[in-house]
Amino acid sequence: MNQALEAKLKTLPRSPGVYFHKDKTGEIIYVGKAAVLKNRVRQYFQSSRDMDIKTKALVAEIVDTDWIETDSEIDALFLESEMVKRYMPRYNILLRDDRSQMFVRIDMKSEWPHVSFTRNPADDGADYHGPYYNGFAIKKALRYLRKVFPYYTAPVRQNERPDLDVHIGLSPSSDVSSQEYKKSLRKLVSYMEGGRVPLTKELEKEMRQAAAIQDFETAARLRNKLGYLRELQHKIMFGDKEFLDISKDKALSGLVDLFGLPKIPVRIEGYDISHMSGTNVVASQVVFINGASSRADYRKYKVKIQQNDDYASMHETLFRRFSDKNIKAWGKPNFVLIDGGKGQLDAALRAMEEQGVKLPTVSVAKREEEIIVHATRSGIDTAMLDIYRKNPAPGVSVERAGEYYIVNLHAGQVNLSSHSKNLRGGSGQQAYSDIVKLFQRIRDESHRFAVSYHTVLKRAKQTSSILEEIPGIGPATRRKLIRSFGSLRAVQSAPHDELVKTVGEAKANLIKRYLQTL
Repeated sequence: MNQALEAKLKTLPRSPGVYFHKDKTGEIIYVGKAAVLKNRVRQYFQSSRDMDIKTKALVAEIVDTDWIETDSEIDALFLESEMVKRYMPRYNILLRDDRSQMFVRIDMKSEWPHVSFTRNPADDGADYHGPYYNGFAIKKALRYLRKVFPYYTAPVRQNERPDLDVHIGLSPSSDVSSQEYKKSLRKLVSYMEGGRVPLTKELEKEMRQAAAIQDFETAARLRNKLGYLRELQHKIMFGDKEFLDISKDKALSGLVDLFGLPKIPVRIEGYDISHMSGTNVVASQVVFINGASSRADYRKYKVKIQQNDDYASMHETLFRRFSDKNIKAWGKPNFVLIDGGKGQLDAALRAMEEQGVKLPTVSVAKREEEIIVHATRSGIDTAMLDIYRKNPAPGVSVERAGEYYIVNLHAGQVNLSSHSKNLRGGSGQQAYSDIVKLFQRIRDESHRFAVSYHTVLKRAKQTSSILEEIPGIGPATRRKLIRSFGSLRAVQSAPHDELVKTVGEAKANLIKRYLQTL
């Protein structure tokens, strides 16, 4: 630790907040939150005897540290998430897998949205807020905020009796309209995005206005909300000894050595096809930056030629992805992972060759978890693969099948060998195990994203096809119904007054009469 940093750390406050570790270039390399900044930040520079290798690697690069004080731990929790998204510090990102991220889901398009948590956002039109890296803390924070901004935690059933949550003020009361409820939810989202101060001022203003017109019941309710907000400053969200997970991803450096890549693959793209007997054929493009999923960069494709041919669909998808327009907009990945076997890999390579693009590209077959590499067209240096093929090592097997290498990396069974000692990071066993896990994450995520899009199209098609048979119901009305209810079953079970609100009395009667005959 340099003298300037040592002097600076003496000024650390005892308040909650968010801290920023920086390297010698001034780049932010890690963002963390603390219940007590003075205690948490100084822990990094105490005896390294109990530190793991990952933490030592971070500390060795720290040249400067800055921080932002917050009024409460809950504010620090939300601010940390915003800062990680803004700066993408490499020590926060390198080893974050999907299991370490938590998102808050709110479907504001629904009449009565409910708040839930998920680790895998779906392509369902709902709003997802996050990621948050401490699932326990974010759930705890939302429970406290529920006193201020009451919300439902499950889908609302019509004509259901008020439950206990309604009576104790955790869910909206029966006299609250859908518009008022959504307004309250928007305030909750604003708080999560760092808008506590303006929200407090807004509530104070509303309270004074209610008191001025002698609406003392409303004024009292707003006063209680302000009291709850002040109480949040004393709530313990995560304490001062939160776990620090900043290990570097050996999978990325392992890929460099195994496949002879020119540099660590910062951006990896994964592709998969989903359809049902050649209908609603779609493709997914998922993106992993520094080993962690980057959902903002995901893309989905509705395949133009609808057919039961995965090879042709993969060819079309990769041909469109590497068009000049998309390369200019999204750039090029450093590594491409295809979900499938030799046929899918060949189709992808052919599309890229037609577009004049050559990138390191492999496929992963589902059945045996085999990594398939074309000997000459995959953009892969196969020297290390030839070594393993001629001199097998425990846990790593490579076979040559014509123009293809078939690579098997057995997670948990890879042993340190004379070949793997050269892997960066030291342990070939750990590096190869991490490669398997990384490929599984990418493949599973590309599959999930493709299936979710296929399901959305299939449901819309099913709803639309039945509704097309109803006389007097045109395309515009069908779109309204699909947008409002999402599925044919939801339209069938919708109360008559809900249909009237959406399409009017006459069309609602038509729809109800027809659907009752099915």
